[in-house]
Amino acid sequence: MNKELIIRSSSDAVDFALLKDGKLIELHKEEETSNFQVGDIFIAKIRKPVAGLNAAFVNVGFEKDAFLHYHDLGPNLASQLKFIKLVTTGKIKDFSLKSFQFEKEIDKDGTITDVIAVNQSILVQVVKEPISTKGPRISSELSLAGRFIVLVPFSDRVSISQKIDSKEEKDRLKRLVQSIKPKGFGVIVRTVAEGKKVAEIDKDLQNLMDKWTSMCKKIPTAQHPSKVLGELNRASSILRDVFNDTFSGIIIDDEELFNETKEYIQQIAPSKESMVKLYQSKDTPIFEKYSIERQIKTSFGKSVSMSKGAYLIIEHTEAMHVIDVNSGNRSNKATNQEDTALEVNMIAAAEVARQLRLRDMGGIICVDFIDMSNPDNRKVLFDFLREEMSDDKAKHKILPPSKFGIVQITRQRVRPEVNIETREENPNNNENSDIEAPILIIDRIASDLERIIKLHKKVVLNVHPFIAAYLVKGFPSIRSKWFFEYKKWIKIIPRDSYTYLEYHFNDNQGKEIKD
Repeated sequence: MNKELIIRSSSDAVDFALLKDGKLIELHKEEETSNFQVGDIFIAKIRKPVAGLNAAFVNVGFEKDAFLHYHDLGPNLASQLKFIKLVTTGKIKDFSLKSFQFEKEIDKDGTITDVIAVNQSILVQVVKEPISTKGPRISSELSLAGRFIVLVPFSDRVSISQKIDSKEEKDRLKRLVQSIKPKGFGVIVRTVAEGKKVAEIDKDLQNLMDKWTSMCKKIPTAQHPSKVLGELNRASSILRDVFNDTFSGIIIDDEELFNETKEYIQQIAPSKESMVKLYQSKDTPIFEKYSIERQIKTSFGKSVSMSKGAYLIIEHTEAMHVIDVNSGNRSNKATNQEDTALEVNMIAAAEVARQLRLRDMGGIICVDFIDMSNPDNRKVLFDFLREEMSDDKAKHKILPPSKFGIVQITRQRVRPEVNIETREENPNNNENSDIEAPILIIDRIASDLERIIKLHKKVVLNVHPFIAAYLVKGFPSIRSKWFFEYKKWIKIIPRDSYTYLEYHFNDNQGKEIKD
């Protein structure tokens, strides 16, 4: 498995495409006007505690106040508030917490009005970006994420990632971290720390301590509200969270961003520095070169095509996302309907896992798989879906398929969902109507051809003249590629009467193929 990160820079935004074996699995956009990013820390003032919600609204500089629930205050809130007061008044110059006297932990079942008051200064961290009409979701339990560890001020707890299976490795990492951990700070050990030596983890720890010190120095003179610690730029934060030995390349089309990324890779994985490459071609845009634009067009519509004629229908509602799995008009070698259903469901499960990451869909997702009467097949599907989603960094939970084939998924939502318009103006009339992007039709034709050509000696394709020209022009043309793949020549006939996205296959007797 190879992973590539393709980064495209423009004057007002940077786009990040994560490819897995050439297939697009994540797409991110960082805009210059983005003021909030998950992980940013602000010094702010409490605007209004609301006892009925057991929460407070905090002014962090967004048009809508941020929401801070009691359960997001953290047990050591009193210690943090005391620390801020002492730092602001200049009574603390040493920010290491080694001589700081901690306050008693707050009651986990307490009320918001007992612990904070209007206009009180507080350090808060963005845990969910502004979505729709809602302001940011914040927490006062701070954490500074590094490559191998997460540093938690005002804590003494050491915890190890649950994804590390070996008990011996967990014990080793716990002993290692406890031996280097500074007083007053907790540490969460990340999955990528597995097998790492003390020197690498200690270097990461020192970098985070430097960040903490730098942030604390800003507090005495900081305006309220203002950002006192920014998250890494999106390229670095993606690399920090997903970079591992399976990466085969990081390709960037902007020299300044290239130098920044190379410098960051030198810090976290010096041996991998050579995989960072600058894309310099002026003829072909970087997203065109790596077929990302095509994948975006074919992956973000309401209908998503899959192999062997199957497809998904994805509907977005206010309450939840609904995904319907369809087998399409297809033939295969399965001996019965149950085998066909399992085959289509397995293909769909892999695509559903990809779509959730690609669109960054969060909240409740309901997937209507094709019914299967055999409980063993339902378990096979459930286990396969869990495995496909195991690489997903967002917290999620999957329930087993019901007897009706319904799978319910909850997935953490921390950023607005990626939504790309894939419909275009209809060229067939002068009305204000739209159609799916023409590039989608090429993929659907190819998908239908894959199953049809195995069952018929001769296949004739009837399409709109524009689509016919696209299929036969150039070298090698798409039709030529079909010939080398299937060892059969596909006759293509332009039909003036067809609409732009209409197509039909005929057999050697001129009859339309509908199987």
